[in-house]
Amino acid sequence: MPYRGSDKRRPSLVQTICSHQPSSLAAGLHPAAMLTNPVFVESCVVLAVLLCVHMVVWNQHSWCTIALFIQAFYVQHKWDRLLRAGSAVFQFRPAANSGIVPGSMVMPLLGLVLKEKCSASGNVYFERFFMVVTITGMMLALFLSLIALGITRPVPTNTCVIAGLASSAILYTTKQTLTVSEVIEVLEVLLIFVYLSLIVLYLLPRCFTPGEALLVVGGISFIVNQLIKRSLNLTDVKGDPVNYFLPVIVVGSLLLGVFFALLFCFMESETWVSSLFFHMMTAVLGLGILMPWLSLFIGRHPIMWLLDFITLNDRRLCLLGYWVFLAVVATCVVLHQNYQRQSGSKKHQASTVVRKYFHLIVVATYVPGLIYDRQLLHVASVGCLAIFLFLEYVRYFRIRPLGQLLRQLLTLFLDERDSGPLILTHVYLLIGMSLPIWLFPGPCAPKGVLPGAGGLVPYAGVLAVGVGDTVASVFGSTMGEIRWPGTKKTMEGTATSVFAQIIAVAMFLIFDGSINLNSTYSWIVGSITLVAMLEAYTSQIDNLLLPLYLFILLLL
Repeated sequence: MPYRGSDKRRPSLVQTICSHQPSSLAAGLHPAAMLTNPVFVESCVVLAVLLCVHMVVWNQHSWCTIALFIQAFYVQHKWDRLLRAGSAVFQFRPAANSGIVPGSMVMPLLGLVLKEKCSASGNVYFERFFMVVTITGMMLALFLSLIALGITRPVPTNTCVIAGLASSAILYTTKQTLTVSEVIEVLEVLLIFVYLSLIVLYLLPRCFTPGEALLVVGGISFIVNQLIKRSLNLTDVKGDPVNYFLPVIVVGSLLLGVFFALLFCFMESETWVSSLFFHMMTAVLGLGILMPWLSLFIGRHPIMWLLDFITLNDRRLCLLGYWVFLAVVATCVVLHQNYQRQSGSKKHQASTVVRKYFHLIVVATYVPGLIYDRQLLHVASVGCLAIFLFLEYVRYFRIRPLGQLLRQLLTLFLDERDSGPLILTHVYLLIGMSLPIWLFPGPCAPKGVLPGAGGLVPYAGVLAVGVGDTVASVFGSTMGEIRWPGTKKTMEGTATSVFAQIIAVAMFLIFDGSINLNSTYSWIVGSITLVAMLEAYTSQIDNLLLPLYLFILLLL
């Protein structure tokens, strides 16, 4: 039972953690009970990743990340209690914990390791940029913590004190390390995050946990701010034109979704008139706003640039043809599974093994691109993201002529994570596979390649999601018998996941001559094992979370 007495008699950390367990375990308050708590073990794995980072990177921000982890650990308990009681301000994804600890640590750790890489290469501009990323991630996590503490009754005094100490340390470090313009940039992202969170969480109930919302909305807020900043200072625009496609597509998709979500609150979306208006406004946004906007960054008309980019050599045309073939195969799988459902005598639902077919298809898509042409893969993945989001809008709003058909086809592949109005698992799969490519620190990598384990950084999505998660699910569901305490995941699935990823690394070494591990094999195996343990215990969207943590570890 939650404690309702005075703060002087508030339970200890061990008692707090054990209070989440069944009554028989909570009554004993034995430390072994914590090992059966998936939330506690998940936090321990994140702590292990944090310590691994600080074994390599230690600076003035390191103490702040440790303080952030401690306060996130305490605040996660408050969020979980709010979610169980239904007292949260918004409706979050059910059947999952809040995910505050893993969600809060991603952006700060990502900024720390990328800053260290840029510092080692002497790139001062990106070193300062990733320092801003680190502080921004901490500020967003603190804001989310303040929301939980503000709506918790009675007021958790001990947790408030811990959050206050962590906030003081972070604010002091911010004052010491950032310039005034950089502090203003952090505050701009925070302001965008506040308003965007209100809009997204109101329009899309049950689509995110608090930790997932922090990752997704925080990332979008940072992209929106960077795009606005660069649009207002076109003289400072520099870098590869490929890198500007993602921000423009993300902002355009966000504008399209928010506009029609608000509009269709007041009018019917299933009529032909509404559908024609939707398609017309999409064309206006794409051709009249996004294309000119993108041309400001790349200095040419985007379509002409794209044609020259695709036809640069025959290899790119062959890759595109191969990817089109795989897209047709994936479509055939969807149609075949729906035909089986219609012809079956009982309700047919795609099994875990069937859903993992798409993971294998995505692996077959990404590996040749990573080996032969990463720039083309970067642009193609951004284009696929735009197509996925557009089709999801068509399905969600029931836009004619494809809206109802997409609803019927995709319903077969729903799982417990698709509890909201949007179906996002396929979008998360694409994003998880693509994030290591989009985030790869090209300007801070000599000759575009990182030494040691860093050579596997672009493959982090393929390893964590395409290989590891797929093998763990298939073998765990078909042959697994020994379950990890407190979860449905099996030890056999986790073990085969690690083994399969090690085999995949060996295959990448054979076919990709740019990878030179330099005797970092033990670090790679340890990183893969940590992420596999996170997959076994987390209830968050693993397609999004696992590639980011493996990306962080391999960058070290």
